[in-house]
Amino acid sequence: METTMHMSHGRRRLTAGVLLGLLSLIQAAGAAEQAQCPALLNRTFPRLQDESPQSLCQYQGQVVLVVNTASYCGFTPQYKGLEALYAKYRDRGLVVLGFPSNQFGSQEPGSAKQIADFCANTYGVKFPMFAKTEVRGNGVNPFYADLIKLSGTTPKWNFYKYLITRDARTVTAFSSLTAPDDGDLVEAIEKALADKP
Repeated sequence: METTMHMSHGRRRLTAGVLLGLLSLIQAAGAAEQAQCPALLNRTFPRLQDESPQSLCQYQGQVVLVVNTASYCGFTPQYKGLEALYAKYRDRGLVVLGFPSNQFGSQEPGSAKQIADFCANTYGVKFPMFAKTEVRGNGVNPFYADLIKLSGTTPKWNFYKYLITRDARTVTAFSSLTAPDDGDLVEAIEKALADKP
């Protein structure tokens, strides 16, 4: 009986030790990923749908198209084209990231749930969307502050676009008037996709 108890206790210790070891490995891998992550992408934002924290480091090595979005804007139909871009190029390494903002004409007044439902139900948006944020001014989120600094231009309205190269060192801005299927934007995306990290 005593031997069985010692064995059971020993197994528990071994199991606990294995779990702690695995946890340490996972944490070390996460720390290594953060260390390799380019400074521009080394940010975490809540996902629109459930506010779970999402690290932008998961997109390192990809071409990233960042867009500040709104549900009640003349440019809102661009969601369809952005989703088409994402579907067409995602397997080659493009990701589109949407950041809803209410800073331009108060055209994104809704809650996270309302915005998420609108995007999914109206335009079938599957590309990653994040919680509503500020993309200019005193309250600008740090990611957008860096995009502004690297591109030399501030968002002028909803659906302003920033294209980030795979190495996350070069950022090119495209105005709200640039549709997702615009030749210049598509050419820039294809050029960035062709540049392997």
